[in-house]
Amino acid sequence: MSSKPSKSRIKKSEDIKVFISHRDSKCDECGEELGRKAWITLREGKGALCLACSELEQLVFLPTGDAALTRRARKHSVLSAVVLKFSKARRRYERQGLLVEENALDKAESECLADAEARERRADRQRERQAELDRNFVEEFSKRVRVLFPACPAKREVQIAEYACRKYSGRIGRSAAAKDFDETAVLLAVVAHIRHRETNYDELLAAEWDRSDARSQVRGQVDEILRGWQSG
Repeated sequence: MSSKPSKSRIKKSEDIKVFISHRDSKCDECGEELGRKAWITLREGKGALCLACSELEQLVFLPTGDAALTRRARKHSVLSAVVLKFSKARRRYERQGLLVEENALDKAESECLADAEARERRADRQRERQAELDRNFVEEFSKRVRVLFPACPAKREVQIAEYACRKYSGRIGRSAAAKDFDETAVLLAVVAHIRHRETNYDELLAAEWDRSDARSQVRGQVDEILRGWQSG
């Protein structure tokens, strides 16, 4: 078991690496068939993991091209990952961009752009995000979250459903169980959201804690919030 630094000593590590695979891939943890061009991490002793099993599905993609925006987003994001793709022509992996926390990207955009430009960029990003989502699935999944967790904060059910449906995340939203709105599948999505949004779980991952240790550390807090969301 890894040693646990106190919260005051939690320190950001180097960026995690995410690879866009050039062959058909499968997650070695959840067994999800990811297909070609999947976004995966490679963990020693664990093989290829989808972004959901790597605890990165809540991050948003920032392509290369704007050095100042990339630098600031990286600075503000507790957890981040560099996205790499193999170039057959150059026979090397090349940087495609970063996965960063959405609030960090918002803050970076505000620092880099005038208000009108920031709104335009965010609107473009929102349109791209909406285009990749199955809106009917998101709506029905959101309703199921609200039924099972009636005290969930307003609009959180939509955020949870959208994370579950992102095309490159590997999250359970693409599995048969989630598409049938199975209660266990919905619970997994809600627990993942609470972990990332309501605890310091991302800080622990960024400090290179073992994932199981980090989950154990925040489990009590997650369980308490779950009970509160179910009590409405």
